[in-house]
Amino acid sequence: MSEEFMRRAIALALENVRSGRGGPFAALVVKDGRVLVEGTNRVTSTNDPTAHAEIIAIREACRALGDFQLTSCDLYTTCEPCPMCLGAIYWARPARVFYAGTASDAAAAGFDDALIYNELRNPPAGRHIPMKQLLRDDALAIFSAWNAKADKIKY
Repeated sequence: MSEEFMRRAIALALENVRSGRGGPFAALVVKDGRVLVEGTNRVTSTNDPTAHAEIIAIREACRALGDFQLTSCDLYTTCEPCPMCLGAIYWARPARVFYAGTASDAAAAGFDDALIYNELRNPPAGRHIPMKQLLRDDALAIFSAWNAKADKIKY
C-alpha cells in the first residue's frame, strides 16, 4: 500500500475535472511497486457509459500485460467502485484494491449508484428497464459447445 499512488490518482482526477475531459475519477494499476497504467473517467468525452476510470485502467493494464487477469497487481481508485467497476475488478482479479472516496461521497456529488444496487435485488421482469428472457433452450447449445471444447481458456 502506498499513499503516493493514491495521491497520484487524486491528482489525475482533479486534472481530469479541470481539463473538462471527464468526471472526477481516476485509477492506477500498480505492479511490483511501479505504476503500470493510469486511467481517468472518459464517459462524457468519448460518449461511452462504460469508460469509468477503473475500466479504462483495467483494459490498458491487461493490454500491457498481455493477460486478461491482473495477477499480483494493485488497483488504486479515487472512489469506491460502482457496481460495473466492481464486477470488472472481480473478473480481472487484482491482488488488492485501494480507494479514497466512498459511494456516499460520490452520491453527494451526483454519482448515485443506489438505483443499480436496488435493481440487482429485483427479478428481471420487475426492473426499471424491463427484461424478458427469449430462446433459453437455443442458448444452452452455446454453453454445451463451450463445455465440449477441449482447448478452451478458462477464466
